[in-house]
Amino acid sequence: MFFEKRFLRSMNQMRSQVSVPLRIELWNGRSFDFCSDPSVTVSIPSAAALRYFLTPSLNTLGEAFVEGHIGVKGSPKDVFEVAEGLARSMSSRLPGALGWLASHSRDRDRAAVEYHYDVSNEFYALFLDPEMVYSCAYFRDPNDTLEVAQAQKLDHILRKLRLAPGQRFLDIGCGWGALIRRAAQHYGAHATGITLSRMQFEYACEQIQRSGLQDRCQVLLCDYRDLDEVEAYDKIASVGMFEHVGLGHLQDYFRIIQRLLARDGLVLNHGITSSDVQSRWIGMGAGEFIDRYVFPEGELPHVSLTLKEMCSAGLEVLDVESLRRHYARTCQLWSNNLEAHTAHAIRIVGERRHRIWQIYLAGCAHGFANGWMNLYQILCSKAENTALAQHPLTRDYISTGALSQQGRLDPAGPVFGAAAAVAKQRHAC
Repeated sequence: MFFEKRFLRSMNQMRSQVSVPLRIELWNGRSFDFCSDPSVTVSIPSAAALRYFLTPSLNTLGEAFVEGHIGVKGSPKDVFEVAEGLARSMSSRLPGALGWLASHSRDRDRAAVEYHYDVSNEFYALFLDPEMVYSCAYFRDPNDTLEVAQAQKLDHILRKLRLAPGQRFLDIGCGWGALIRRAAQHYGAHATGITLSRMQFEYACEQIQRSGLQDRCQVLLCDYRDLDEVEAYDKIASVGMFEHVGLGHLQDYFRIIQRLLARDGLVLNHGITSSDVQSRWIGMGAGEFIDRYVFPEGELPHVSLTLKEMCSAGLEVLDVESLRRHYARTCQLWSNNLEAHTAHAIRIVGERRHRIWQIYLAGCAHGFANGWMNLYQILCSKAENTALAQHPLTRDYISTGALSQQGRLDPAGPVFGAAAAVAKQRHAC
């Protein structure tokens, strides 16, 4: 009875503050509509489940959904937007709390990576593109398919890095290996990727063998802190990796990259950032939900902190590009793909984990579209790089690198041809 009275007061307060396409149905037959034509129906099976709606947040509502304490009907997009409306009605969306700083030991980081990535390659294949690229795509046209946009993203990275034949390329956090395979096959590089996920490692090795690239492409199962190369890398990429590093370890991370990079090399960091200048969790309980259910111990820095730590580590920032809108589109396509394979996904990972991913992908699409978080590609060189006089003065080289009809960079193209000539001179001796 206590919960019911508080729930009724809470419902009246929320309905006066927010209009969302929601109907709430109670176990006793009572119902509450928040608009005339609700597209989302939440069924509450007992008085005990009312507690999730007394002071709703994205964390408490997400818990109720994931753990099956409530029933929900509606598209993931609509469900998340309803949950956000309820959470917003109970708060002014103040900045999120400053998440506790994890130790980020090797064992804890490996466990966190395994929890998120070692779900099932088959499961990820249900919503990713055929190359299994699990990071923000690059849409040159709003109608680009996910497959096209992901290929464009890989080229966007490798063009920014001006990767040339014969150069040594390192991908830190290489996922299922799409970037290193493209670097080797289409750019003629000697590519190395590292990951802590055994499933990703095994899949990437298999794809390298299948593509016949084992002579110039490899993947290692190791921690970035254990890289101790004698010969420096000409180009380095870190894609969707530094979110796992931790706010207190960013400078050390970039110092390791700076040490591994050749004197005249380039590095590109592609990663999600907080929109809060204090690098706090996303508000309304979203950050707590992600930390608990999706990315244990993940920490998002604001772009200003990222740039500061890069410069403190001896890197000079050359270019910064926001891909926030691209990631909103990517996550929405992932969410749509997962929804189209609901039955298969449940067979692979079960209903609980499927619900986690349903609400997570829909929430990411909403969050990026509304500026809750951002994603930046940051291009850097060593601060003492004396070869920057040869670096293009504009961004034109990124978009005008000529591609052949087969998707390979044209060696006769203006930018790629010049880069190849430089590489030939460097390796001639």
